[in-house]
Amino acid sequence: MEWYPPPVDKPALRRHCLRLWRTLDRKRLSEQVVEALVPWLKARGFQAILLYHPLPHELDLLSLTRLYPAHYYLPKVADIGLTVHPLGPLAPGPFGLLEPTTQAVDPQVLDLVVVPGLAFDEEGYRLGHGKGYYDRFLATVRAEKLGVIPKALLFPRLPRDPWDVPVSSLATEEGVRPVK
Repeated sequence: MEWYPPPVDKPALRRHCLRLWRTLDRKRLSEQVVEALVPWLKARGFQAILLYHPLPHELDLLSLTRLYPAHYYLPKVADIGLTVHPLGPLAPGPFGLLEPTTQAVDPQVLDLVVVPGLAFDEEGYRLGHGKGYYDRFLATVRAEKLGVIPKALLFPRLPRDPWDVPVSSLATEEGVRPVK
């Protein structure tokens, strides 16, 4: 797909990004991002990592659980926020997403939160699905925040709201780096 400047309003931008996602080889990009993440994780020694169960258009990083030894957790939608659960059995949640069935734990046990998005910008701000689950959650945790995104969906700047919470680092198929 030929690149052109993204729309500035968030609903149009979400549609634009979903179109871009459909043109990408998600499996290959997921493998490349995981390959870049393993040495980065080892160098930093993270031990309690919140991953996510991917939506059809997101990068699938669950193979990290086999490649890097740590305690892994998954988020679960609860009311207007997210709860944190040890990786274990999954069942369909309120949006048809697979969610953990294990008992919730205090999110302060986490030392890394891996954050998906429809897009990110160079300053670490993300474009999500517009429900605010991750922004509300990220505002409450002290853990390092890592955005994962294909380079094709990394923009110079995205529209943002005052409640948007940026990540501190970004991982693409080209590697992991701190945000500007």
